[in-house]
Amino acid sequence: MPQFLAGLFVFLLLSASSAQAQDRVILQLKHSHQFQFAGYYAALEKGYYRDAGLDVQILEGNDGNEPERAVVDGRAQYGVGSSSLLLARLSGKPLVVLAVIFQHSPYALAMRQTGPAPDIRSIIGKRAMIGSLTDELTQADEVIAYLRKEGIGANQFVRVEHSFNPDDLVKGKVDAMSIYVTNEPDYLDRLGFPYDIYSPRAAGIDFYGDNLFTSEAEIKNHPDRVRAFRAASMRGWQYAMSHQEEVVDLILNKYSRQHDRMHLLYEARQMVPLVQPVLVEIGYMNPDRWQHIADIYTELGMMPKGATWNGFLYNADPGSDLTLLYRVLGVAAGLLVLGGAIHFSLLTRERTRAEETIRKGEQRFRTMFEAAPMGIALIDSGDGQFRDVNPRFAEIAGRSAQEMRNCRWLDICHPDDVAPEREKMAQLSAQQITGFKLETRLMRPDGRIVWVEASINAVETESQPHHLCMIEDITEKKETEALIWQQANFDTLTQLPNRRMFLDRLQHDILKSRRDGTRIAILFIDLDHFKEVNDTLGHHQGDVLLVEAARRIGACVRQSDTVSRLGGDEFTVILPELAEVDRVEDIAQHIIDSLRMPFQLGQEQAFVSASIGITIYPDDAGNMEDLLKHADQAMYAAKGAGRNRFSYFTPALQVAALNRMRLTNDLRGALKGNQLKLYFQPIVHLQTGKVHKAEALIRWEHPQRGMVSPLEFIPLAESSGLIVDIGEWVLRESAHWVKRWRAEVHPGFQVSVNQSPMEFQRERGSYAGWLAFLQQLGVPGESIVVEITEGLLLDASTSVTDKLLLLRDAGIQVALDDFGTGYSSLSYLKKFDIDYLKIDRSFTRNLAPDSSDMALSDAIIVMAHKLGLSVIAEGVETTEQRDLLAAAGCDYGQGYLFARPLPAADFDAMLHQQATAEATVA
Repeated sequence: MPQFLAGLFVFLLLSASSAQAQDRVILQLKHSHQFQFAGYYAALEKGYYRDAGLDVQILEGNDGNEPERAVVDGRAQYGVGSSSLLLARLSGKPLVVLAVIFQHSPYALAMRQTGPAPDIRSIIGKRAMIGSLTDELTQADEVIAYLRKEGIGANQFVRVEHSFNPDDLVKGKVDAMSIYVTNEPDYLDRLGFPYDIYSPRAAGIDFYGDNLFTSEAEIKNHPDRVRAFRAASMRGWQYAMSHQEEVVDLILNKYSRQHDRMHLLYEARQMVPLVQPVLVEIGYMNPDRWQHIADIYTELGMMPKGATWNGFLYNADPGSDLTLLYRVLGVAAGLLVLGGAIHFSLLTRERTRAEETIRKGEQRFRTMFEAAPMGIALIDSGDGQFRDVNPRFAEIAGRSAQEMRNCRWLDICHPDDVAPEREKMAQLSAQQITGFKLETRLMRPDGRIVWVEASINAVETESQPHHLCMIEDITEKKETEALIWQQANFDTLTQLPNRRMFLDRLQHDILKSRRDGTRIAILFIDLDHFKEVNDTLGHHQGDVLLVEAARRIGACVRQSDTVSRLGGDEFTVILPELAEVDRVEDIAQHIIDSLRMPFQLGQEQAFVSASIGITIYPDDAGNMEDLLKHADQAMYAAKGAGRNRFSYFTPALQVAALNRMRLTNDLRGALKGNQLKLYFQPIVHLQTGKVHKAEALIRWEHPQRGMVSPLEFIPLAESSGLIVDIGEWVLRESAHWVKRWRAEVHPGFQVSVNQSPMEFQRERGSYAGWLAFLQQLGVPGESIVVEITEGLLLDASTSVTDKLLLLRDAGIQVALDDFGTGYSSLSYLKKFDIDYLKIDRSFTRNLAPDSSDMALSDAIIVMAHKLGLSVIAEGVETTEQRDLLAAAGCDYGQGYLFARPLPAADFDAMLHQQATAEATVA
């Protein structure tokens, strides 16, 4: 045991010593966490820094020059900067570039798309965000150089402070902005914003992108740490570019959720052609490229001509510097024999080192080639044969590597894509183009089609010309785009074209009709009684009916005709290229006959019919808007004529529609103009003949038209939404009158107010406003009865139930109007708190002692009393009807026998006259 404890102590001591041995260093980024810095996260999380004896802390940045300031001040040992580091070096800052990550800069200029041909000169006179106004070296130098190359000076456009917010470009606050091609285009694409991108590379300005750098002091004081940090960072970058999805998840889980996963993957994929991890060793930097950058800065006046920048580039492999070798050879010039031996020895060693370097380079290239996240293949330009493919290419193509080498490029292409691709290949072989990109389809052996984005370039080899082909699987993207297009243009239930596609096809047919001189017929179809099917059998069965109706309509027309669903139970049909209009009637009647046949919905059968409006182009209208409006008017004319028929548009329908529109407009001013009047009709207690109840009825006294029937203006009020305001007015007026009559006529007086389904089901507010008004007025809820129709109770929504419960809790009673004419059901009489049943006048009108109407009325009265409900009979016009109803036990009667609806003042006088007579008798 003592030996074990001693060993454990030694182990812990060594572990502590090892942990203390790790150097703490700080890497300062120039922006917030994103895939742009993926290699450093990978190096940290995969333990590459730890293996190198480094404890690395990665800090976010707020602006592009923060890394430069942090490294100069000693707050960080390493940083990430742009090519403007060269200017910082010449200004006296001791900065040294360790490695280049982006072989091509991601900086570019984005502008709102203004036409089919992009033109950089359209920026003249416009507002542009290009770098920070307070720091000319941040995101501005490359773009400014590009504009100057194109002959556009800084004084030819208005430069504003950069917000780095793409919304400013989308909303028109600016017309152009400098961007990262790996970043902002994704946001602009998501917003559907049309834009053009202008890259400085188009003018020969090819800067390096992100560069890893440090200070001269760090290299002098810690040379081993610098080499270790650079090697671990480059290893991290190789891993990150080969495992993009894994590193994206790492960023989301441990660093930042500022960007979503799709955006980080977009950034990763856009970085591949900029970093070029397969073709160029990550970290490689070419002094000639830096000289190119220096020349551009010199042209801009940012750098003196002939300036030297010795020591700016870090020598990652000092062993490859032959300066010392040459000096030795110079000293040994006099010692020819000894020098020759030394020279031979050194050459042998250099050759061995060079061969080893080449071997390692080939091994590294092969490793990156094999592990690349995109498919890469080398294709013989002569016969199209695959000479080499990486595993990802074979996986996308659905074949083994050996199978790929036994076939040609065009063998795996979709037959429809072969011709354009063969043409492009021919242009490439003829050196008319250096490369091309396209979206194409590959055929897998199992018959599946894979969409790929392919980039094909000519490459020189020792033997014959080859093509380098890089592909990326975009099948999921294509399927998503197809789904979005399908959802945008087709109805998801019936798979028919929706309104958008219908309008597009109609516009196309109208243009063709103008050329050919033919006619077009539009059929506007509305299913009659569909709502009743929905209410009784449920929405699922209603959907089944709609699908079957769509099939039946489609079977009645030609394949070239368009059948669409506009929404709900409304369908349209376009019949183009009509030589004779007469056949339209045959098609319309065929549709009506087809839809009149029973629909089998599970165990139930449903019956609907169709009302069809027909309009003809160009006879009835010359544009789409008027055609649809006229077809709609004709459809309503068919409904008004009894449904289950078709109707052509006529000018008279337009006149009627205009009258309805004008009457609706007049109705909007009726409330404010005090044109609405409240009438009351008494509800008489049949046993005593007393009047302690009344129904409030609305009348409209139009200043020009005179008295307008409620049958005419109530539907207009419902369709326009004015019924809600009118209902509020009726309640308030009724409340004032019932307060008076409860005080002067009878303390239990009640007034019934009608509620249309639209008014009852309104989402704006509830009865809380009513109840507050009644409470403020001092009128109890028992003084009001709300009359609703049976159709409301078929809607089992919580909204209807909650409102009925609210009325009950407030003491307001509920009457079921027109009972017996709808889908009468004992279940909802039991389920809901109903106080009164009102027998419809259609039963009262033909009452006779032994008639069926009398039997039905008797049954309704007995049933209601058994359920604890009172009964009111409407339409009582004769004493015989009154006596029969009273004998059957009916509680109340309402009709012309007792009184017609009277203006409020007249009704008030009648009540007081009755009260006086009753007092006299008493």
